[in-house]
Amino acid sequence: MNSASDIKILILDDDTFMLKLLVKMLAKLGYTDVITCDNGSDALKKLEHTDTTPDLILLDLNMPDMDGIEFVRHLVEYDYHGKLILVSGEDERMLRSAEKLVHAHKIPMLGYVHKPVDPSKLSEMLHRWETHVLANPASISKKTYSVDDVRTAITRQELVNYYQPKVSVANGDVIGVETLVRWHHPQDGIITPDRFIHIAEKHKLIDDLTQAVLTQAVVQAGKWHREGQALRVSINVTMDNLASLDFQDKIFNLVSENNLPPQKIVIEITESQVMGPDARVPLEILTRLRLKRFHLSIDDFGTGHSSLAQLRDIPFNELKIDQGFVHRAWEDDTLRAIYDASLTMGKQLGMDIVAEGVEDRNDWELLRETGCDMAQGNFVSLPFPAEELPRWMTEWKKRFQAGL
Repeated sequence: MNSASDIKILILDDDTFMLKLLVKMLAKLGYTDVITCDNGSDALKKLEHTDTTPDLILLDLNMPDMDGIEFVRHLVEYDYHGKLILVSGEDERMLRSAEKLVHAHKIPMLGYVHKPVDPSKLSEMLHRWETHVLANPASISKKTYSVDDVRTAITRQELVNYYQPKVSVANGDVIGVETLVRWHHPQDGIITPDRFIHIAEKHKLIDDLTQAVLTQAVVQAGKWHREGQALRVSINVTMDNLASLDFQDKIFNLVSENNLPPQKIVIEITESQVMGPDARVPLEILTRLRLKRFHLSIDDFGTGHSSLAQLRDIPFNELKIDQGFVHRAWEDDTLRAIYDASLTMGKQLGMDIVAEGVEDRNDWELLRETGCDMAQGNFVSLPFPAEELPRWMTEWKKRFQAGL
Protein backbone atom coordinates (compact mmCIF):
# COMPACT_ATOMS: atom_id res chain seq x y z
CA MET A 1 0.00 0.00 0.00
CA ASN A 2 1.63 3.22 -1.16
CA SER A 3 -1.02 5.95 -1.23
CA ALA A 4 -4.53 6.97 -0.24
CA SER A 5 -5.82 5.65 -3.55
CA ASP A 6 -4.99 2.13 -2.37
CA ILE A 7 -7.38 2.37 0.59
CA LYS A 8 -10.84 0.89 -0.06
CA ILE A 9 -13.73 2.93 1.35
CA LEU A 10 -17.46 2.14 1.54
CA ILE A 11 -20.04 4.88 2.13
CA LEU A 12 -23.45 3.77 3.45
CA ASP A 13 -26.19 6.44 3.46
CA ASP A 14 -29.77 6.45 2.23
CA ASP A 15 -29.41 10.05 0.97
CA THR A 16 -28.22 10.05 -2.67
CA PHE A 17 -27.04 13.67 -2.44
CA MET A 18 -24.94 12.88 0.64
CA LEU A 19 -23.36 9.90 -1.12
CA LYS A 20 -22.30 12.08 -4.05
CA LEU A 21 -21.06 14.83 -1.74
CA LEU A 22 -18.90 12.46 0.30
CA VAL A 23 -17.48 10.83 -2.84
CA LYS A 24 -16.38 14.28 -4.06
CA MET A 25 -14.86 15.16 -0.70
CA LEU A 26 -12.92 11.92 -0.61
CA ALA A 27 -11.75 12.31 -4.21
CA LYS A 28 -10.30 15.74 -3.37
CA LEU A 29 -8.36 14.07 -0.55
CA GLY A 30 -6.95 11.42 -2.90
CA TYR A 31 -9.30 8.55 -2.00
CA THR A 32 -10.52 7.17 -5.31
CA ASP A 33 -11.30 3.53 -4.46
CA VAL A 34 -14.77 4.37 -3.09
CA ILE A 35 -18.03 2.46 -3.40
CA THR A 36 -21.45 3.64 -2.23
CA CYS A 37 -24.58 1.88 -0.98
CA ASP A 38 -27.95 3.34 -0.02
CA ASN A 39 -29.05 0.41 2.15
CA GLY A 40 -27.47 -1.95 4.66
CA SER A 41 -28.27 -5.20 2.84
CA ASP A 42 -26.31 -4.19 -0.26
CA ALA A 43 -23.45 -2.94 1.88
CA LEU A 44 -23.17 -6.24 3.74
CA LYS A 45 -22.88 -8.09 0.43
CA LYS A 46 -19.64 -6.18 -0.18
CA LEU A 47 -18.21 -7.84 2.94
CA GLU A 48 -18.80 -11.31 1.55
CA HIS A 49 -15.78 -11.09 -0.78
CA THR A 50 -12.21 -10.13 0.10
CA ASP A 51 -11.76 -7.97 -3.00
CA THR A 52 -14.76 -5.78 -2.10
CA THR A 53 -14.34 -5.70 1.69
CA PRO A 54 -13.53 -2.08 2.60
CA ASP A 55 -10.73 -0.87 4.83
CA LEU A 56 -12.99 1.95 6.05
CA ILE A 57 -16.76 2.44 6.24
CA LEU A 58 -18.48 5.84 6.48
CA LEU A 59 -21.82 5.00 8.09
CA ASP A 60 -25.03 6.98 8.47
CA LEU A 61 -27.00 6.14 11.62
CA ASN A 62 -30.57 7.04 10.77
CA MET A 63 -31.70 4.97 7.77
CA PRO A 64 -34.95 3.13 6.96
CA ASP A 65 -35.10 -0.67 7.10
CA MET A 66 -31.64 -1.38 8.53
CA ASP A 67 -30.38 1.55 10.62
CA GLY A 68 -26.72 2.15 11.44
CA ILE A 69 -26.91 0.52 14.86
CA GLU A 70 -28.26 -2.72 13.40
CA PHE A 71 -25.65 -2.57 10.63
CA VAL A 72 -22.88 -2.42 13.24
CA ARG A 73 -24.23 -5.60 14.84
CA HIS A 74 -24.03 -7.33 11.45
CA LEU A 75 -20.44 -6.12 11.02
CA VAL A 76 -19.54 -8.22 14.04
CA GLU A 77 -21.20 -11.28 12.47
CA TYR A 78 -19.17 -10.68 9.30
CA ASP A 79 -15.96 -10.42 11.40
CA TYR A 80 -15.20 -6.97 9.97
CA HIS A 81 -11.64 -5.85 10.80
CA GLY A 82 -11.63 -2.44 9.13
CA LYS A 83 -12.30 1.02 10.58
CA LEU A 84 -15.53 2.97 10.96
CA ILE A 85 -16.58 6.63 10.88
CA LEU A 86 -20.10 7.63 11.85
CA VAL A 87 -21.62 10.38 9.69
CA SER A 88 -24.89 11.62 11.13
CA GLY A 89 -27.25 14.48 11.77
CA GLU A 90 -28.11 13.17 15.24
CA ASP A 91 -27.19 15.19 18.33
CA GLU A 92 -23.95 14.85 20.25
CA ARG A 93 -25.25 12.57 23.00
CA MET A 94 -26.78 10.16 20.50
CA LEU A 95 -23.49 9.98 18.63
CA ARG A 96 -21.58 9.38 21.86
CA SER A 97 -23.93 6.50 22.70
CA ALA A 98 -23.48 5.03 19.23
CA GLU A 99 -19.72 5.37 19.54
CA LYS A 100 -19.81 3.58 22.88
CA LEU A 101 -21.76 0.73 21.29
CA VAL A 102 -19.30 0.43 18.42
CA HIS A 103 -16.42 0.17 20.89
CA ALA A 104 -18.37 -2.43 22.89
CA HIS A 105 -18.53 -4.51 19.71
CA LYS A 106 -14.73 -4.09 19.46
CA ILE A 107 -14.91 -2.44 16.04
CA PRO A 108 -12.15 0.17 15.66
CA MET A 109 -13.68 3.60 15.15
CA LEU A 110 -11.88 6.70 13.91
CA GLY A 111 -14.58 9.03 15.23
CA TYR A 112 -17.72 10.73 13.99
CA VAL A 113 -18.64 13.81 11.97
CA HIS A 114 -21.86 15.78 12.01
CA LYS A 115 -24.00 16.56 8.99
CA PRO A 116 -23.53 18.84 7.16
CA VAL A 117 -20.04 17.39 6.94
CA ASP A 118 -17.16 19.80 7.53
CA PRO A 119 -14.51 18.79 4.93
CA SER A 120 -11.66 19.94 7.18
CA LYS A 121 -12.76 17.72 10.07
CA LEU A 122 -13.13 14.71 7.81
CA SER A 123 -9.75 15.46 6.26
CA GLU A 124 -8.04 15.73 9.64
CA MET A 125 -9.51 12.42 10.82
CA LEU A 126 -8.54 10.60 7.64
CA HIS A 127 -5.08 12.12 7.52
CA ARG A 128 -4.19 10.85 11.00
CA TRP A 129 -5.37 7.38 10.08
CA GLU A 130 -3.76 7.41 6.63
CA THR A 131 -0.38 8.35 8.12
CA HIS A 132 -0.56 5.30 10.35
CA VAL A 133 -1.90 2.95 7.67
CA LEU A 134 0.65 3.84 5.01
CA ALA A 135 3.45 3.47 7.53
CA ASN A 136 2.02 0.15 8.75
CA PRO A 137 0.25 -1.57 5.85
CA ALA A 138 -0.31 -4.71 7.90
CA SER A 139 -2.56 -2.71 10.25
CA ILE A 140 -5.49 -3.09 7.84
CA SER A 141 -4.72 -6.66 6.89
CA LYS A 142 -7.65 -9.05 7.30
CA LYS A 143 -5.31 -11.83 8.39
CA THR A 144 -5.97 -13.36 11.77
CA TYR A 145 -3.46 -15.13 13.99
CA SER A 146 -3.64 -18.36 15.96
CA VAL A 147 -2.49 -19.10 19.49
CA ASP A 148 0.47 -21.02 18.00
CA ASP A 149 1.45 -17.92 16.00
CA VAL A 150 1.44 -15.80 19.17
CA ARG A 151 3.30 -18.45 21.17
CA THR A 152 5.97 -18.59 18.44
CA ALA A 153 6.26 -14.79 18.42
CA ILE A 154 6.97 -14.80 22.15
CA THR A 155 9.44 -17.69 21.90
CA ARG A 156 11.32 -16.16 18.96
CA GLN A 157 11.41 -12.72 20.62
CA GLU A 158 9.49 -11.06 17.80
CA LEU A 159 7.68 -8.78 20.28
CA VAL A 160 9.29 -5.34 20.35
CA ASN A 161 8.50 -2.42 22.63
CA TYR A 162 7.51 0.99 21.32
CA TYR A 163 7.28 4.00 23.62
CA GLN A 164 4.83 6.93 23.78
CA PRO A 165 5.95 10.01 25.75
CA LYS A 166 4.21 11.62 28.72
CA VAL A 167 5.10 15.30 28.94
CA SER A 168 4.54 18.08 31.45
CA VAL A 169 1.81 20.42 30.27
CA ALA A 170 3.27 23.32 32.25
CA ASN A 171 6.85 23.33 30.97
CA GLY A 172 7.07 20.65 28.26
CA ASP A 173 9.51 18.45 30.18
CA VAL A 174 9.49 14.79 29.16
CA ILE A 175 8.43 13.01 32.35
CA GLY A 176 8.32 9.47 31.04
CA VAL A 177 7.11 7.03 28.41
CA GLU A 178 4.47 4.32 28.25
CA THR A 179 5.56 0.94 26.91
CA LEU A 180 3.39 -0.32 24.03
CA VAL A 181 4.21 -3.71 22.55
CA ARG A 182 4.35 -4.39 18.82
CA TRP A 183 4.82 -7.67 16.96
CA HIS A 184 7.50 -7.51 14.26
CA HIS A 185 6.09 -10.29 12.13
CA PRO A 186 8.69 -11.72 9.70
CA GLN A 187 6.23 -11.63 6.77
CA ASP A 188 3.44 -9.22 7.75
CA GLY A 189 5.48 -6.38 9.23
CA ILE A 190 4.41 -4.48 12.33
CA ILE A 191 1.31 -5.93 14.03
CA THR A 192 -0.46 -3.80 16.63
CA PRO A 193 -1.51 -5.31 20.00
CA ASP A 194 -5.25 -5.26 19.26
CA ARG A 195 -4.51 -8.14 16.85
CA PHE A 196 -2.86 -10.49 19.36
CA ILE A 197 -3.23 -9.42 23.03
CA HIS A 198 -6.72 -10.93 23.31
CA ILE A 199 -5.35 -14.24 21.98
CA ALA A 200 -2.65 -14.24 24.65
CA GLU A 201 -5.23 -13.51 27.35
CA LYS A 202 -7.66 -16.16 26.13
CA HIS A 203 -5.02 -18.91 25.94
CA LYS A 204 -3.13 -18.07 29.14
CA LEU A 205 -0.05 -16.69 27.40
CA ILE A 206 -0.41 -13.24 28.94
CA ASP A 207 2.15 -13.92 31.71
CA ASP A 208 4.80 -14.92 29.17
CA LEU A 209 3.94 -11.94 26.98
CA THR A 210 4.04 -9.50 29.91
CA GLN A 211 7.35 -10.93 31.08
CA ALA A 212 8.86 -10.33 27.61
CA VAL A 213 7.57 -6.75 27.52
CA LEU A 214 8.60 -6.09 31.12
CA THR A 215 12.13 -7.38 30.64
CA GLN A 216 12.71 -5.27 27.53
CA ALA A 217 11.25 -2.18 29.19
CA VAL A 218 13.32 -2.42 32.37
CA VAL A 219 16.54 -3.08 30.43
CA GLN A 220 15.78 -0.05 28.25
CA ALA A 221 14.90 2.08 31.29
CA GLY A 222 18.24 1.12 32.85
CA LYS A 223 20.07 2.12 29.68
CA TRP A 224 18.31 5.51 29.58
CA HIS A 225 19.06 6.03 33.28
CA ARG A 226 22.78 5.40 32.75
CA GLU A 227 22.73 7.84 29.81
CA GLY A 228 21.29 10.55 32.05
CA GLN A 229 17.68 10.35 30.86
CA ALA A 230 15.67 10.35 34.10
CA LEU A 231 12.51 8.94 32.55
CA ARG A 232 9.71 7.05 34.24
CA VAL A 233 8.91 4.00 32.14
CA SER A 234 5.31 2.79 32.42
CA ILE A 235 4.38 -0.85 31.84
CA ASN A 236 0.85 -2.23 31.55
CA VAL A 237 0.02 -5.31 33.59
CA THR A 238 -3.24 -7.20 33.89
CA MET A 239 -5.00 -8.60 36.92
CA ASP A 240 -3.98 -12.03 35.59
CA ASN A 241 -0.35 -11.00 36.02
CA LEU A 242 -1.10 -10.12 39.64
CA ALA A 243 -2.52 -13.53 40.50
CA SER A 244 0.87 -14.93 41.51
CA LEU A 245 2.82 -13.68 44.50
CA ASP A 246 6.14 -14.04 42.67
CA PHE A 247 5.28 -11.17 40.29
CA GLN A 248 6.75 -8.49 42.55
CA ASP A 249 9.92 -10.55 43.05
CA LYS A 250 10.40 -10.84 39.27
CA ILE A 251 10.09 -7.12 38.69
CA PHE A 252 12.17 -6.16 41.72
CA ASN A 253 14.96 -8.52 40.61
CA LEU A 254 14.84 -7.06 37.10
CA VAL A 255 15.17 -3.52 38.44
CA SER A 256 18.06 -4.51 40.73
CA GLU A 257 19.93 -6.30 37.92
CA ASN A 258 19.73 -3.15 35.79
CA ASN A 259 20.79 -0.78 38.61
CA LEU A 260 17.55 1.15 38.23
CA PRO A 261 15.75 3.02 41.04
CA PRO A 262 12.25 1.52 41.49
CA GLN A 263 10.83 5.06 41.25
CA LYS A 264 11.59 4.98 37.53
CA ILE A 265 9.12 2.15 36.87
CA VAL A 266 5.36 2.81 36.74
CA ILE A 267 3.01 -0.17 36.89
CA GLU A 268 -0.22 0.68 35.04
CA ILE A 269 -3.37 -1.23 35.98
CA THR A 270 -6.41 -0.85 33.74
CA GLU A 271 -9.26 0.44 35.91
CA SER A 272 -11.88 -1.69 34.15
CA GLN A 273 -10.09 -4.90 35.22
CA VAL A 274 -11.86 -5.31 38.51
CA MET A 275 -10.21 -7.41 41.17
CA GLY A 276 -12.02 -10.69 41.78
CA PRO A 277 -13.82 -11.70 44.95
CA ASP A 278 -10.48 -12.68 46.53
CA ALA A 279 -8.42 -9.52 46.18
CA ARG A 280 -5.79 -10.49 48.72
CA VAL A 281 -3.02 -11.49 46.29
CA PRO A 282 -3.18 -8.52 43.86
CA LEU A 283 -3.68 -6.11 46.76
CA GLU A 284 -0.63 -7.54 48.55
CA ILE A 285 1.48 -7.33 45.39
CA LEU A 286 0.50 -3.73 44.61
CA THR A 287 0.95 -2.58 48.21
CA ARG A 288 4.40 -4.19 48.41
CA LEU A 289 5.41 -2.58 45.11
CA ARG A 290 4.47 0.83 46.51
CA LEU A 291 6.44 0.09 49.69
CA LYS A 292 9.46 -0.57 47.46
CA ARG A 293 8.81 2.86 45.84
CA PHE A 294 7.50 1.69 42.46
CA HIS A 295 4.84 4.02 41.04
CA LEU A 296 1.32 2.69 40.55
CA SER A 297 -1.00 4.15 37.93
CA ILE A 298 -4.73 3.58 37.46
CA ASP A 299 -5.20 3.49 33.67
CA ASP A 300 -8.31 4.32 31.61
CA PHE A 301 -9.91 5.95 34.65
CA GLY A 302 -13.70 6.20 34.42
CA THR A 303 -14.27 3.29 32.04
CA GLY A 304 -15.03 0.62 34.66
CA HIS A 305 -17.59 0.18 37.38
CA SER A 306 -15.37 0.36 40.44
CA SER A 307 -13.40 3.59 40.04
CA LEU A 308 -13.88 4.89 43.56
CA ALA A 309 -13.39 1.50 45.19
CA GLN A 310 -10.11 1.02 43.31
CA LEU A 311 -8.87 4.43 44.45
CA ARG A 312 -9.90 3.61 48.01
CA ASP A 313 -8.28 0.18 48.15
CA ILE A 314 -5.07 0.47 46.10
CA PRO A 315 -2.27 3.00 46.83
CA PHE A 316 -2.12 4.53 43.35
CA ASN A 317 -0.06 7.70 42.92
CA GLU A 318 -0.94 8.37 39.26
CA LEU A 319 -4.35 8.66 37.61
CA LYS A 320 -4.74 8.50 33.83
CA ILE A 321 -7.97 10.04 32.54
CA ASP A 322 -9.25 7.83 29.73
CA GLN A 323 -8.89 9.23 26.21
CA GLY A 324 -12.66 8.93 25.71
CA PHE A 325 -13.10 11.76 28.23
CA VAL A 326 -10.19 13.92 27.03
CA HIS A 327 -10.34 14.28 23.26
CA ARG A 328 -12.92 16.93 22.31
CA ALA A 329 -13.83 17.64 25.95
CA TRP A 330 -13.23 21.30 25.11
CA GLU A 331 -16.40 21.32 22.98
CA ASP A 332 -18.51 18.57 24.57
CA ASP A 333 -20.22 19.48 27.87
CA THR A 334 -20.70 15.85 28.93
CA LEU A 335 -17.06 14.94 28.35
CA ARG A 336 -15.93 18.16 30.03
CA ALA A 337 -17.94 17.39 33.17
CA ILE A 338 -16.36 13.93 33.47
CA TYR A 339 -12.88 15.26 32.70
CA ASP A 340 -13.21 18.03 35.31
CA ALA A 341 -14.51 15.63 37.96
CA SER A 342 -11.67 13.14 37.35
CA LEU A 343 -9.05 15.90 37.42
CA THR A 344 -10.41 17.43 40.63
CA MET A 345 -10.66 14.08 42.41
CA GLY A 346 -7.14 13.07 41.43
CA LYS A 347 -5.69 16.36 42.64
CA GLN A 348 -7.58 16.16 45.93
CA LEU A 349 -6.03 12.72 46.47
CA GLY A 350 -2.55 14.11 45.74
CA MET A 351 -2.05 12.07 42.59
CA ASP A 352 -0.19 12.90 39.38
CA ILE A 353 -2.77 13.34 36.60
CA VAL A 354 -2.14 12.19 33.03
CA ALA A 355 -4.63 13.00 30.26
CA GLU A 356 -4.60 10.31 27.56
CA GLY A 357 -5.78 10.76 23.97
CA VAL A 358 -4.52 14.32 23.43
CA GLU A 359 -5.05 14.47 19.68
CA ASP A 360 -4.87 18.16 18.74
CA ARG A 361 -4.07 21.70 19.86
CA ASN A 362 -7.55 22.21 21.31
CA ASP A 363 -7.12 19.20 23.59
CA TRP A 364 -3.73 20.51 24.69
CA GLU A 365 -5.10 23.96 25.48
CA LEU A 366 -7.83 22.45 27.67
CA LEU A 367 -5.17 20.66 29.72
CA ARG A 368 -3.12 23.82 30.02
CA GLU A 369 -6.10 25.92 31.12
CA THR A 370 -7.27 23.36 33.70
CA GLY A 371 -3.86 22.64 35.21
CA CYS A 372 -3.53 18.99 34.23
CA ASP A 373 -0.07 17.65 35.07
CA MET A 374 0.83 15.52 32.04
CA ALA A 375 -0.32 14.89 28.48
CA GLN A 376 -0.05 11.75 26.37
CA GLY A 377 -1.36 11.25 22.84
CA ASN A 378 -0.69 11.63 19.15
CA PHE A 379 -0.52 15.45 19.40
CA VAL A 380 2.61 14.96 21.49
CA SER A 381 3.90 11.92 19.62
CA LEU A 382 2.95 8.61 18.09
CA PRO A 383 4.66 5.61 19.74
CA PHE A 384 8.19 5.03 18.46
CA PRO A 385 11.10 2.56 18.90
CA ALA A 386 13.54 3.33 21.72
CA GLU A 387 16.31 4.44 19.38
CA GLU A 388 14.18 7.33 18.10
CA LEU A 389 13.90 9.00 21.52
CA PRO A 390 16.86 11.45 21.16
CA ARG A 391 15.62 12.72 17.78
CA TRP A 392 12.07 13.10 19.03
CA MET A 393 13.17 14.94 22.20
CA THR A 394 15.06 17.48 20.11
CA GLU A 395 12.05 18.04 17.86
CA TRP A 396 9.64 18.24 20.81
CA LYS A 397 11.77 20.86 22.57
CA LYS A 398 11.71 23.01 19.44
CA ARG A 399 7.92 22.57 19.07
CA PHE A 400 7.24 23.51 22.68
CA GLN A 401 9.52 26.53 22.61
CA ALA A 402 7.85 27.67 19.38
CA GLY A 403 4.43 27.45 21.05
CA LEU A 404 3.62 24.06 19.49
